Amino acid sequence: MSENSRDIQMRMAAFEQVRRLNTVHDHLTGKELQPGFLFEGERIPLVNPQRGIFKPQQMRFLLSIKTVFPRPGRKIWYDDQREVHRQIFAGDETVDYAFMGQNPEAADNRWLREAYEHRIPVLYFLGIAPGRYQALLPVFISGWDAKTLKARVAFSLPDQEALVPPENAPERRYALRHVKQRLHQATFREAIISAYNGRCALSGLAEPLLLDAAHIIADQDEQFGQPVIPNGIPLSKIHHAAFDTHLIGIDPDYRLHVSDRLLGQSDGPMLEALQRLNGGALHLPRRDKDRPDRDRLALRFERFQALA
Repeated sequence: MSENSRDIQMRMAAFEQVRRLNTVHDHLTGKELQPGFLFEGERIPLVNPQRGIFKPQQMRFLLSIKTVFPRPGRKIWYDDQREVHRQIFAGDETVDYAFMGQNPEAADNRWLREAYEHRIPVLYFLGIAPGRYQALLPVFISGWDAKTLKARVAFSLPDQEALVPPENAPERRYALRHVKQRLHQATFREAIISAYNGRCALSGLAEPLLLDAAHIIADQDEQFGQPVIPNGIPLSKIHHAAFDTHLIGIDPDYRLHVSDRLLGQSDGPMLEALQRLNGGALHLPRRDKDRPDRDRLALRFERFQALA
Protein backbone atom coordinates (compact mmCIF):
# COMPACT_ATOMS: atom_id res chain seq x y z
CA MET A 1 0.00 0.00 0.00
CA SER A 2 1.38 3.43 -0.93
CA GLU A 3 2.01 6.06 1.72
CA ASN A 4 -0.76 8.27 0.30
CA SER A 5 -3.29 5.42 0.23
CA ARG A 6 -2.46 4.46 3.79
CA ASP A 7 -2.87 8.08 4.91
CA ILE A 8 -6.28 8.28 3.27
CA GLN A 9 -7.47 5.07 4.91
CA MET A 10 -6.25 6.17 8.33
CA ARG A 11 -7.88 9.56 7.86
CA MET A 12 -11.21 7.93 7.01
CA ALA A 13 -10.95 5.79 10.15
CA ALA A 14 -10.30 8.90 12.24
CA PHE A 15 -13.22 10.75 10.67
CA GLU A 16 -15.55 7.79 11.26
CA GLN A 17 -14.58 7.64 14.92
CA VAL A 18 -15.25 11.36 15.40
CA ARG A 19 -18.59 11.08 13.60
CA ARG A 20 -19.57 8.28 16.00
CA LEU A 21 -18.59 10.45 18.95
CA ASN A 22 -20.64 13.35 17.55
CA THR A 23 -23.77 11.20 17.37
CA VAL A 24 -23.55 10.49 21.12
CA HIS A 25 -22.11 13.69 22.58
CA ASP A 26 -23.13 17.33 22.20
CA HIS A 27 -19.49 18.22 22.80
CA LEU A 28 -16.23 16.32 23.21
CA THR A 29 -13.78 16.41 26.09
CA GLY A 30 -10.37 14.91 26.73
CA LYS A 31 -12.13 11.79 27.99
CA GLU A 32 -13.63 11.12 24.55
CA LEU A 33 -10.59 12.28 22.57
CA GLN A 34 -7.85 10.57 24.57
CA PRO A 35 -8.50 7.00 23.30
CA GLY A 36 -7.94 8.08 19.68
CA PHE A 37 -8.98 5.64 16.96
CA LEU A 38 -8.07 2.13 15.83
CA PHE A 39 -6.44 1.36 12.50
CA GLU A 40 -5.34 -2.19 11.69
CA GLY A 41 -5.24 -3.01 15.39
CA GLU A 42 -3.10 0.01 16.31
CA ARG A 43 -4.44 2.84 18.48
CA ILE A 44 -3.64 6.25 16.96
CA PRO A 45 -4.19 9.63 18.68
CA LEU A 46 -6.65 12.21 17.38
CA VAL A 47 -4.98 15.19 19.06
CA ASN A 48 -1.87 16.23 20.95
CA PRO A 49 -3.06 17.40 24.40
CA GLN A 50 -0.26 20.01 24.58
CA ARG A 51 -0.35 21.39 21.02
CA GLY A 52 -3.02 22.59 18.64
CA ILE A 53 -1.57 21.29 15.35
CA PHE A 54 -1.24 17.51 15.19
CA LYS A 55 0.08 14.91 12.77
CA PRO A 56 0.41 11.34 14.07
CA GLN A 57 3.77 9.81 13.29
CA GLN A 58 1.95 7.07 11.37
CA MET A 59 0.43 9.54 8.91
CA ARG A 60 1.95 11.56 6.10
CA PHE A 61 -0.23 14.64 6.45
CA LEU A 62 -1.79 16.78 9.17
CA LEU A 63 -4.77 15.11 10.91
CA SER A 64 -6.21 17.75 13.25
CA ILE A 65 -6.11 21.32 14.49
CA LYS A 66 -7.50 22.54 17.78
CA THR A 67 -8.55 25.88 19.27
CA VAL A 68 -8.57 25.88 23.07
CA PHE A 69 -11.21 27.86 24.94
CA PRO A 70 -9.31 29.78 27.66
CA ARG A 71 -9.78 28.85 31.29
CA PRO A 72 -9.83 32.19 33.17
CA GLY A 73 -9.04 32.63 36.83
CA ARG A 74 -11.97 33.61 38.98
CA LYS A 75 -14.04 35.09 36.18
CA ILE A 76 -16.91 33.01 34.87
CA TRP A 77 -15.81 31.82 31.43
CA TYR A 78 -19.09 32.41 29.63
CA ASP A 79 -19.00 36.17 30.32
CA ASP A 80 -16.42 36.48 27.55
CA GLN A 81 -17.48 33.72 25.19
CA ARG A 82 -18.44 36.13 22.39
CA GLU A 83 -14.99 37.72 22.41
CA VAL A 84 -13.28 34.34 22.19
CA HIS A 85 -15.31 33.45 19.11
CA ARG A 86 -15.41 36.95 17.66
CA GLN A 87 -13.17 36.07 14.73
CA ILE A 88 -15.40 33.23 13.58
CA PHE A 89 -18.60 35.26 13.89
CA ALA A 90 -16.97 38.21 12.09
CA GLY A 91 -15.68 36.01 9.27
CA ASP A 92 -17.10 36.01 5.78
CA GLU A 93 -15.73 32.98 3.94
CA THR A 94 -12.81 31.60 5.96
CA VAL A 95 -11.28 32.06 9.41
CA ASP A 96 -7.67 32.54 10.50
CA TYR A 97 -5.65 29.93 12.35
CA ALA A 98 -2.44 31.11 14.01
CA PHE A 99 0.88 29.37 13.44
CA MET A 100 2.66 27.69 16.31
CA GLY A 101 5.37 30.14 17.40
CA GLN A 102 7.20 32.63 15.19
CA ASN A 103 9.01 30.29 12.79
CA PRO A 104 6.94 29.45 9.71
CA GLU A 105 9.31 26.57 8.95
CA ALA A 106 8.70 24.83 12.28
CA ALA A 107 7.30 21.34 11.87
CA ASP A 108 3.77 22.21 13.01
CA ASN A 109 3.55 25.08 10.54
CA ARG A 110 4.97 23.00 7.69
CA TRP A 111 2.16 20.51 8.32
CA LEU A 112 -0.33 23.32 7.79
CA ARG A 113 1.41 24.30 4.54
CA GLU A 114 1.45 20.72 3.26
CA ALA A 115 -2.26 20.32 4.05
CA TYR A 116 -2.87 23.52 2.10
CA GLU A 117 -0.79 22.46 -0.90
CA HIS A 118 -2.34 18.98 -1.09
CA ARG A 119 -5.94 19.99 -0.23
CA ILE A 120 -6.02 17.58 2.71
CA PRO A 121 -9.25 17.27 4.72
CA VAL A 122 -8.58 17.61 8.45
CA LEU A 123 -10.41 17.61 11.77
CA TYR A 124 -11.02 20.86 13.64
CA PHE A 125 -11.68 20.64 17.39
CA LEU A 126 -13.12 24.04 18.19
CA GLY A 127 -13.21 24.99 21.87
CA ILE A 128 -16.65 26.07 23.11
CA ALA A 129 -15.91 25.99 26.87
CA PRO A 130 -12.87 25.12 28.98
CA GLY A 131 -11.98 21.53 28.10
CA ARG A 132 -14.94 21.12 25.72
CA TYR A 133 -14.88 21.02 21.92
CA GLN A 134 -17.11 20.96 18.89
CA ALA A 135 -15.66 18.59 16.31
CA LEU A 136 -15.99 20.04 12.80
CA LEU A 137 -15.12 17.84 9.83
CA PRO A 138 -13.79 18.03 7.39
CA VAL A 139 -12.16 21.44 7.19
CA PHE A 140 -9.48 22.54 4.74
CA ILE A 141 -6.43 24.73 5.02
CA SER A 142 -7.27 27.22 2.27
CA GLY A 143 -4.33 29.60 2.73
CA TRP A 144 -0.88 29.79 4.33
CA ASP A 145 1.02 33.06 4.92
CA ALA A 146 4.56 33.06 6.30
CA LYS A 147 4.49 36.85 6.78
CA THR A 148 1.39 37.05 8.96
CA LEU A 149 2.10 33.66 10.58
CA LYS A 150 -1.44 32.54 9.87
CA ALA A 151 -3.25 29.91 7.88
CA ARG A 152 -6.83 30.17 6.66
CA VAL A 153 -9.46 27.54 7.37
CA ALA A 154 -12.40 26.82 5.08
CA PHE A 155 -15.29 24.67 6.22
CA SER A 156 -16.98 21.96 4.20
CA LEU A 157 -20.56 22.19 3.08
CA PRO A 158 -23.00 20.57 5.53
CA ASP A 159 -23.94 16.96 4.78
CA GLN A 160 -21.45 16.78 1.94
CA GLU A 161 -20.03 13.28 1.50
CA ALA A 162 -17.17 14.14 -0.86
CA LEU A 163 -14.03 15.26 0.98
CA VAL A 164 -13.31 18.26 -1.20
CA PRO A 165 -13.10 21.94 -0.21
CA PRO A 166 -15.80 24.40 -1.29
CA GLU A 167 -14.84 25.66 -4.72
CA ASN A 168 -16.16 29.22 -4.72
CA ALA A 169 -17.04 32.15 -2.49
CA PRO A 170 -20.81 31.42 -2.21
CA GLU A 171 -20.07 27.86 -1.07
CA ARG A 172 -17.51 29.06 1.49
CA ARG A 173 -19.92 31.67 2.84
CA TYR A 174 -22.72 29.13 3.12
CA ALA A 175 -20.46 26.64 4.93
CA LEU A 176 -19.27 29.29 7.39
CA ARG A 177 -22.84 30.40 8.12
CA HIS A 178 -23.63 26.81 9.06
CA VAL A 179 -20.65 26.72 11.43
CA LYS A 180 -21.71 30.01 13.03
CA GLN A 181 -25.18 28.63 13.68
CA ARG A 182 -23.75 25.46 15.19
CA LEU A 183 -21.30 27.43 17.33
CA HIS A 184 -24.07 29.75 18.50
CA GLN A 185 -26.17 26.79 19.62
CA ALA A 186 -23.27 25.02 21.31
CA THR A 187 -21.94 28.01 23.25
CA PHE A 188 -25.43 29.03 24.36
CA ARG A 189 -26.09 25.52 25.64
CA GLU A 190 -22.76 25.31 27.48
CA ALA A 191 -23.24 28.70 29.10
CA ILE A 192 -26.78 27.92 30.25
CA ILE A 193 -25.93 24.51 31.69
CA SER A 194 -22.80 25.84 33.38
CA ALA A 195 -24.76 28.71 34.97
CA TYR A 196 -27.10 26.19 36.61
CA ASN A 197 -24.29 23.89 37.75
CA GLY A 198 -25.24 21.24 35.20
CA ARG A 199 -28.76 20.55 36.47
CA CYS A 200 -32.25 20.75 35.04
CA ALA A 201 -33.96 23.82 36.47
CA LEU A 202 -37.24 21.91 36.98
CA SER A 203 -36.24 18.43 38.11
CA GLY A 204 -32.65 18.85 39.27
CA LEU A 205 -31.51 16.09 36.88
CA ALA A 206 -27.72 16.26 36.54
CA GLU A 207 -27.09 14.16 33.41
CA PRO A 208 -25.66 16.51 30.72
CA LEU A 209 -26.58 14.19 27.86
CA LEU A 210 -30.24 14.62 28.80
CA LEU A 211 -30.20 18.41 29.15
CA ASP A 212 -31.11 21.10 26.61
CA ALA A 213 -30.77 24.86 26.75
CA ALA A 214 -34.36 26.02 26.32
CA HIS A 215 -35.01 29.54 25.09
CA ILE A 216 -37.58 31.54 27.04
CA ILE A 217 -38.19 33.68 23.95
CA ALA A 218 -37.29 32.02 20.65
CA ASP A 219 -34.19 33.34 18.90
CA GLN A 220 -36.29 34.35 15.89
CA ASP A 221 -37.59 37.22 18.03
CA GLU A 222 -35.20 40.09 17.24
CA GLN A 223 -36.14 42.10 20.34
CA PHE A 224 -36.06 39.46 23.07
CA GLY A 225 -34.58 36.31 21.51
CA GLN A 226 -30.89 36.99 22.02
CA PRO A 227 -28.64 34.06 23.05
CA VAL A 228 -27.93 35.42 26.55
CA ILE A 229 -28.04 33.58 29.87
CA PRO A 230 -31.21 35.35 31.16
CA ASN A 231 -33.07 34.09 28.07
CA GLY A 232 -32.29 30.44 28.74
CA ILE A 233 -33.16 27.64 31.13
CA PRO A 234 -31.55 24.17 31.29
CA LEU A 235 -34.25 21.53 30.97
CA SER A 236 -34.29 17.78 30.54
CA LYS A 237 -35.64 16.51 27.23
CA ILE A 238 -39.13 15.79 28.60
CA HIS A 239 -39.36 19.09 30.48
CA HIS A 240 -38.10 21.00 27.43
CA ALA A 241 -40.82 19.42 25.29
CA ALA A 242 -43.48 20.28 27.89
CA PHE A 243 -42.22 23.87 28.15
CA ASP A 244 -42.11 24.36 24.37
CA THR A 245 -45.66 23.05 23.95
CA HIS A 246 -46.96 25.24 26.81
CA LEU A 247 -47.86 22.26 28.98
CA ILE A 248 -45.65 23.78 31.67
CA GLY A 249 -45.38 27.50 32.35
CA ILE A 250 -43.06 29.63 34.49
CA ASP A 251 -44.33 32.92 35.83
CA PRO A 252 -42.18 36.04 36.45
CA ASP A 253 -41.82 35.06 40.13
CA TYR A 254 -40.23 31.74 39.07
CA ARG A 255 -43.26 29.67 40.10
CA LEU A 256 -44.18 26.59 38.07
CA HIS A 257 -47.59 25.95 36.52
CA VAL A 258 -48.84 22.76 34.89
CA SER A 259 -51.59 22.99 32.28
CA ASP A 260 -55.07 21.68 32.97
CA ARG A 261 -54.52 19.28 30.07
CA LEU A 262 -51.79 17.47 32.02
CA LEU A 263 -53.41 17.84 35.43
CA GLY A 264 -56.54 16.13 34.17
CA GLN A 265 -54.76 12.99 32.98
CA SER A 266 -53.74 9.82 34.84
CA ASP A 267 -51.13 7.77 33.05
CA GLY A 268 -48.26 6.53 35.20
CA PRO A 269 -45.25 7.85 37.13
CA MET A 270 -43.78 10.06 34.38
CA LEU A 271 -46.98 12.08 34.13
CA GLU A 272 -47.28 12.20 37.91
CA ALA A 273 -43.76 13.64 38.15
CA LEU A 274 -44.78 16.44 35.78
CA GLN A 275 -48.00 17.08 37.69
CA ARG A 276 -46.11 17.41 40.98
CA LEU A 277 -44.27 20.41 39.56
CA ASN A 278 -47.45 22.48 39.76
CA GLY A 279 -46.99 25.21 42.39
CA GLY A 280 -43.30 24.50 42.79
CA ALA A 281 -40.40 26.85 42.13
CA LEU A 282 -37.71 27.02 39.50
CA HIS A 283 -34.22 26.01 40.62
CA LEU A 284 -32.27 29.24 40.13
CA PRO A 285 -28.64 29.68 39.02
CA ARG A 286 -25.82 30.52 41.40
CA ARG A 287 -25.43 34.14 40.27
CA ASP A 288 -28.25 36.67 40.37
CA LYS A 289 -27.16 38.10 36.99
CA ASP A 290 -27.83 34.71 35.36
CA ARG A 291 -31.42 34.42 36.59
CA PRO A 292 -34.18 34.23 33.95
CA ASP A 293 -35.28 37.68 32.86
CA ARG A 294 -38.66 38.48 34.43
CA ASP A 295 -39.90 40.46 31.41
CA ARG A 296 -39.18 37.55 29.09
CA LEU A 297 -40.87 35.14 31.50
CA ALA A 298 -43.91 37.42 31.61
CA LEU A 299 -44.23 37.35 27.82
CA ARG A 300 -43.82 33.60 27.72
CA PHE A 301 -46.26 33.07 30.61
CA GLU A 302 -48.95 35.07 28.77
CA ARG A 303 -48.76 32.52 25.95
CA PHE A 304 -48.99 29.66 28.44
CA GLN A 305 -52.09 31.17 30.06
CA ALA A 306 -53.74 31.68 26.69
CA LEU A 307 -53.26 28.01 25.79
CA ALA A 308 -53.48 26.29 29.19
